[in-house]
Amino acid sequence: MRSDFWRHFDFLLLGAVILANAFGVAMIRSAIAGNEVLAGLVNRQIIYASLGLVLIFVFAIIDYHYWAATIRPIYLLTMLFLLVLFVVGQVTFGAVRWIETGLISIQPTEIAKIVVILALAQYFDRTQDSPRDLRWLLTSALIAGGLALPIFLQPNLSNVIVIMVIWASMVFVNGVQWRQIATAGVLGTVILAVAIFAPFSPLQEYQRQRVFTFIFPDPNARHGATYNVDQALVAIGSGGWTGKGYGHGTQTQLRFLKVRHTDFIFSATAEEFGFVGTVLLLALLGFIIYRLFRAARLARDQFGTMICFGVGVLMFFQAAVNIAVNLSLIPVTGLPLPFISYGGSGLVSLMAGIGLVESVVLRHKPLEF
Repeated sequence: MRSDFWRHFDFLLLGAVILANAFGVAMIRSAIAGNEVLAGLVNRQIIYASLGLVLIFVFAIIDYHYWAATIRPIYLLTMLFLLVLFVVGQVTFGAVRWIETGLISIQPTEIAKIVVILALAQYFDRTQDSPRDLRWLLTSALIAGGLALPIFLQPNLSNVIVIMVIWASMVFVNGVQWRQIATAGVLGTVILAVAIFAPFSPLQEYQRQRVFTFIFPDPNARHGATYNVDQALVAIGSGGWTGKGYGHGTQTQLRFLKVRHTDFIFSATAEEFGFVGTVLLLALLGFIIYRLFRAARLARDQFGTMICFGVGVLMFFQAAVNIAVNLSLIPVTGLPLPFISYGGSGLVSLMAGIGLVESVVLRHKPLEF
């Protein structure tokens, strides 16, 4: 390893990620609100964050071109891992999403999102001089759909949407034809409408109910998605400009707000730190996303560009959707707020993605012989 190997390492990105993790741990501690059952989650999140930090340096040291040569067995192994869920997976909220090992819970879906990014990056790098015809488009869709299908069967529609958004974004920047975009848009709208409203819908009833509840909310509801979104809006609104103070949010501390340490941690943040605090949090997440897209621009080849772009889209979309759910702008999805919400697999996978980006940044200069 050259003495100047770390010269191009993006320490600003690393520092922002560490700061986001630290704030996330602090907010999880507050959101637990004295619940003894959840008390151990703080230490677990610290362990996950520490493991993720190690992964950042490990993935940064490994030349990202290595993953292009090994993506096929990794892709197949991930697909097998997803299929294993149907045998040994743990059912939570009506879906099979976690594999229990006795020590930790593993969510293969989070790993699959990073694998999809790598597989698509390798494909678009290999076909950068190919005509942008229907075959090119369908092949890329099959790469994304190969892992999206077993995730859909869990059922886990929200993460299927994440994968398809990553695919659509990467296809777009690689020069898809406008008529293909129009065709895909119409087809996607028809499929979505059928999935939601048709009596033979492939969606689970609770998934359709989330959409119906969002479109036709029940003002008298005392439980379910409507209740929690209402509590989230109360928490956000009551925070005012500067918030009620750390650990003093009434909706959070009195436990009116459910899943406040995961899906609705943004609302807990808004209640305790107010508008100013949430703007600062958004600025921090925005800075991380900016550094990811900056890395894409600096990459020395198409493969590196697509890795950084894919990780950037993943972070941006999940953050945007989580915040939109908290603001009752879209139906409840279950996607976490990156680095802030509690979750081991999601956090470690994102940190691995950051490591991949750092690997690209470290090697953005031409090789010196």
